[in-house]
Parts: sequence; structure tokens; C-alpha cells
Amino acid sequence: MLVAAAVCPCPPLLVPDVAAGAAPELDAARSACADALGVLAAARPDVLFVVGPAEQDGRGRHLAGATGSFHGFGVDVDVRLGVGADQERLLPPSLAVAAWLLGRAQWADAPVEGLGVGDSLAGDRCLAAGRELGARAERVALLVMGDGSACRTLKAPGYLDERAVDFDREAARALDAADVGALKALDESLAYELKVAGRAPWQVLAGAAEGAGLAGQLLYEDAPYGVGYFVAAWS
Repeated sequence: MLVAAAVCPCPPLLVPDVAAGAAPELDAARSACADALGVLAAARPDVLFVVGPAEQDGRGRHLAGATGSFHGFGVDVDVRLGVGADQERLLPPSLAVAAWLLGRAQWADAPVEGLGVGDSLAGDRCLAAGRELGARAERVALLVMGDGSACRTLKAPGYLDERAVDFDREAARALDAADVGALKALDESLAYELKVAGRAPWQVLAGAAEGAGLAGQLLYEDAPYGVGYFVAAWS
């Protein structure tokens, strides 16, 4: 059963070496992510599953020991997801950011495994994946990586879309309230149009959280680059 979850944004800019001179702009987000991971540790899980968006080659399971890097962003930073043997596939960027957060927190509270999901994965399949994860151990924790809309400003990656604010407002409300029904109800088509990287991972969380009775708290909300970033903790 799911006993705790942390929701974090997944831009590589969370890694200070990648952000370089702009690193202080996300200090509050990094601090909130650390607080959310503390909630996971306090729940004493038997296993931690990290879920994040991924392109085709990064989808599916990533076992403990899987590695990733930020070399593609021009920095010599390597990460490893938990403790285990090297894996053939590299972590997708979202899970690499998660591995960096866990390394920064010196996570050693439970074994770790990753799951990359496509942004087009249908909601019912996301829910099914979450239910499967929630049933994998007596005490399951999730670290869920994903961003809100990328259309909040004229300079945002997806340009300005007036629908983005309302979408992100509802997502933030659902994450704050641990509202499983609201996460299930997120509009897949609209999320795709608004370039929402978190829709599928959040719906995996919704599947895992069914019947768990968790309470939520939104720890951070902002859109510094025209992209909605949220940090939440459920326990």
C-alpha cells in the first residue's frame, strides 16, 4: 500500500551545475524537494518507486543501479538510481533529476526502482500502473517527477496559452488536497496541448493512492520560466 508520496518538478535546471549562474532562481524549489523527500523517509517505506516522463527509449522499468548523466547539458555530472549493478539503459532526464535529488538527500531509507512513462500514456493505463506499484510491497513510497504546463508566458517553451493558468491551478489544488479523483480527471488532450510533462506520472500516483487515505500539502508552486513547477508531499 502507498504510505507516502513526493511530487517534484523535473527540469534539469534543478541541478545547479546545469543552471550555472541561474541556479539561485530555483533554490526554493530545491529546498521544497528536500522537505518532500524527508516526508518519504519518515514514512519508513519498504521500497521507493520513482516515476517520471520519458521518451520512447527511456520508458519502462529502471532497476536499482541504473545510471544517468547531464553531459548533454554541458556539465560533467553523473548520477545513479539507488544501489545496484550497472544497467544497460541510461535513465531518462526526469529520472536522472530524481536520482540527483536522492543523492543530494543521501537517500538510504529503502531500495529504489524507476519507471519511465510516456506523456501520451492513456489515463486508464497510468492508473493501472499505479495500482501495480502500490501492491508491490506492504509499505510503498513514490517520488513522482513531472512539470505542469509549459505555456504560461510568451517566452515559455510552448508559448502563451491562456488555458495554462487554469490547468495548473487545478493540478496544484489536487496535489495540495491529495485529491485522487481530480488527478484522474485531468484532461489528457488538453495536457498534451499545454505540454504538461506531469499528467501521466500524476495519474500513476492517483492509481497507487486509491484507498490509501493520504493527506497532501503543496510545498512549492511557481512558473519561473513559463513552466508550472509544483512540489507536494502526501502522507
